[in-house]
Amino acid sequence: MPYMANPELPIHDGLVLRPFRGVRFTVDDPAEVTSPPYDLIEENGVQDLLTSHPNNVVRLILPGADRHRYAEARQTLDTWLSSGVLAADETPAVYVYEQTGPGVLQRGLIGDVGLAEPEQGVVLPHEDVMPGPVADRLALMRVTEANLEPIFLLYEGAGGTATRLVDRIAADRPPLVEARTQDGVRHRLWAITDPEELSGINADLRSRQALIADGHHRYATYLALQREHHTASSAPGTAPPGTGFPANGSPSGAAPGASSKGSAQGGSRESAQGGTGTRDQPVEPGPWDFGLALLVDSDSYPPDLRAIHRVIPDLPLRKAVDRAGQAWKVREHTGLTEGLAALAKAEEPSFLLSDGDNTYLLTDPDPGRLESAMPGHRSARWRALNTAVLAEFVLPGLWGLRDDEQSVRIVHHDPATAVRLARASGGTAVLLNPLTVDDVLAVAAQAERVPRKSTSFGPKPRTGLVLRVLSLG
Repeated sequence: MPYMANPELPIHDGLVLRPFRGVRFTVDDPAEVTSPPYDLIEENGVQDLLTSHPNNVVRLILPGADRHRYAEARQTLDTWLSSGVLAADETPAVYVYEQTGPGVLQRGLIGDVGLAEPEQGVVLPHEDVMPGPVADRLALMRVTEANLEPIFLLYEGAGGTATRLVDRIAADRPPLVEARTQDGVRHRLWAITDPEELSGINADLRSRQALIADGHHRYATYLALQREHHTASSAPGTAPPGTGFPANGSPSGAAPGASSKGSAQGGSRESAQGGTGTRDQPVEPGPWDFGLALLVDSDSYPPDLRAIHRVIPDLPLRKAVDRAGQAWKVREHTGLTEGLAALAKAEEPSFLLSDGDNTYLLTDPDPGRLESAMPGHRSARWRALNTAVLAEFVLPGLWGLRDDEQSVRIVHHDPATAVRLARASGGTAVLLNPLTVDDVLAVAAQAERVPRKSTSFGPKPRTGLVLRVLSLG
C-alpha cells in the first residue's frame, strides 16, 4: 500500500472494506433497539423509539433533551458496554446484511471502508453538504469515538465475487442476528471471518468505485476526523483527538468500553488509535482512516431512488404562485392527488406547489430566464436537474430566498407531510419528482455534486444492528 509522507494521509489501495469487531445489542428482540437513520427521525419519532425500549440506539445518535448532548451519548455508550447491554464480537468481521419485505430485497456488506478524498475517485460524493449537520455529527463522533450508524454506498459490481459470496451466505448459513421492524422489513446479519473469503471480497472491490447513496454528512465527518487525527499526531507533544477528552467522566478520557490500561484487545490506547509515525516513516492506517459503511452492488440490487420535498415557511402560496408565474406556466389542479399525477407526467423541470387547500403545477420555464440563472460552469446534465433549477433559479430569482437550512425545510418522500407542514407554517410545499439514478451517476462521474438533499436512496440500513467503537478494532 503506498503512503503519503506524514502529516498527510495514507492512501488505500483502491476500494477497501476492512473487517472490524462489530458491537451489537444483547437484547432479546434487536428490532426494539434499532431506529431509522438519524436524519429521518421526526421529533415525535424520537419519543416513540424511546418508548419501544429504554436502550434504543436513538439515545446515542440523537442524545438528550435537545438531541445534541454529546457527552451524554458517550456516557450512555460507556454504561451499555460495561453493563453488557452492548458487546463486541470477539473476531473482526465483515458483515453480510440483508433486508427483505414487501417489495424489498437488498443485500450488501458492512465493514470499515477505507477513506478517500473525492479527488482520488474511489468514494464519490454526489451531493453537497451543509455545515450545520457536519458540525453536529463531528461533535458526536469526536466525543463518542464511535461510528454509530453505517453510511450507504453503491458500486457497480456486475454480480462479481463479493456479491456471489453474499448471496451464498444468505442462502446457506444461519444468521447472527434476525429482526423484523414495524414496517414489515426483516433484517438479517451474518459475520464473515474466514481470511480467504475476506481476501476474495477485497480483491473484487479493489478496482471499483463507490457512490455515496446516503450519508454525505457522515462521510464528510469521517474525513474531518481523519484530518484532525493526523494533524494532531504530527504535532510534537500533541495527543491525537480522543486520547484526552473527559467526556465519560474519567480523567484519561479512555475510549468507550476500554480500561485505563488499554483497549479490549490488550493494546495500549496509543496503539489503538493508529495512524502515527515520524516524518521519516510512512503513516500506517489506523481506526480514523476508515469509516463504517454498507456497500451494495447496484447491478444486482438496484436502489430505490425517491424524492425529497421542500417546505418554505412564511411564503404564502398565493405569493409563491404569483411570482413563479412571471417565468413559468402555471396550472391549477383539484387536490393533491390530481396534482401529483400531473407532476409525475410532466416534463422536467417541473414543480407542484401546495398549501393543502390549493395546488398548482409549474412547467415550461421561460428559456431565456432559466438559461441566465443557471451557472455557466456547470454541465448541461447538472443544469437540467430539478433540484438545481429550484436552488439556482426559483428560490433566489423568483422568491428572493437562499437554499439553506433557515429558509427551506426538508421532507423525505411524503408529499402529505410536506403539505401539512406548509399549512402549519403559513407557507408553501414544493413537491418534486425524484431524480434518476443515471442522472446522479453522470453528475458524480464528472466530479460534480447535486444540490443538497436532492436524493433519497433506499432501502437505507437500519441503525443499531451493528456499531463500531474505534478503540476495539
